[in-house]
Amino acid sequence: MRDRLYRIATGAPYWMALVLLAFSLEGVALFYQYRLDYGPCVMCIHVRVWLLGLVFAGLVGLLARRWRGLLVLAQCLVAIVGAGMLERSLKLLGTERGTYEGSCAMESGLPAWFALDKWFPSVFQVQEPCGYTPELLFGITMAEALVVLSGLLLVLGLVMTVVTLAGRSR
Repeated sequence: MRDRLYRIATGAPYWMALVLLAFSLEGVALFYQYRLDYGPCVMCIHVRVWLLGLVFAGLVGLLARRWRGLLVLAQCLVAIVGAGMLERSLKLLGTERGTYEGSCAMESGLPAWFALDKWFPSVFQVQEPCGYTPELLFGITMAEALVVLSGLLLVLGLVMTVVTLAGRSR
């Protein structure tokens, strides 16, 4: 089982799937934003930034599959992205359900050196205050789906990091 997981963790399809997952999730978000008129809140923008991090991790993993150190780094990045998305998603869900009372400004909070909201406003600009997320399917809200997906991504990153560390050296 460990050898099979190691082959998956070092294979191009795994890393391409992570990149495609990130782009697909971003595509869904943009569909809701531009076709269904649900503007993103600051926490939604932060999730989008984490998705950009998943694209980066996937590309690093795809390009560095032959170097174990970089591969471990890429696997760790997947876990970090999962943890970051989970934290934002839980706050978003708490805001939606009224159990989290934090600040939810109309500013992205991104530093000037990483001003994605200024460079790519059509994707990263905050448009609405936090409060609710749209319903996807079967009564599941976007925040609920993000919590589950982020948790799975965190577990995947941790498992694949351990598998890569324990796998045969190249």
